[in-house]
Amino acid sequence: MNWTLSWTEVLGFATGALCVWLVARQHIANWPVGIANNVFFIVLFTQAGLYADAGLQIVFIALAAYGWWSWTHGGGPGAAASLPVRRTTRAEWLLLAAAGAVAVLALTLLLDRATDSTVPFWDALTTGLSLAATYGQCRKLVESWWLWIAADLVYIPLYASKGLYLTAVLYVGFLALCVLGLIGWRRSLPAPDARTPAGAAA
Repeated sequence: MNWTLSWTEVLGFATGALCVWLVARQHIANWPVGIANNVFFIVLFTQAGLYADAGLQIVFIALAAYGWWSWTHGGGPGAAASLPVRRTTRAEWLLLAAAGAVAVLALTLLLDRATDSTVPFWDALTTGLSLAATYGQCRKLVESWWLWIAADLVYIPLYASKGLYLTAVLYVGFLALCVLGLIGWRRSLPAPDARTPAGAAA
């Protein structure tokens, strides 16, 4: 079991790092690579007792399919072939905040009462942040990088506390890649959008 877990963590490390690098470069291959990463992490997190994170990977696979379609079809019939980077609207922020708060509360209660999780709130919090960030990534919302940065700052000590040291190191790398991704995506913003008050950075 230890040998399997070790190789699962190594493969999760490799596919995860490649996926974030591809996202930062707006490369469409990030989606299939990300799906492979999700499969490795389902096994890894289940064995570590991080049940919300394990279940989150299944949701990520579904979101990856949507994101893959969204990036290649511009988000809908008749839309541009390539989805442009844009800023998150106020309405989207309100929706993400409300949905995230409900998700974190519900998951915290579920994990506390129905599992042997020792970190129900932190597991739920990273899940909520990651879901919001992934939705933003699917729609190429530049502020999705801020949500990933917030999630990574919690993930790093959480994984280290569970003995997943390689994964914790991976998330340190994710944090650096997220900063680079944020910078790169902000440079891709159309100049007029970048100057509007509604497009103020998070």
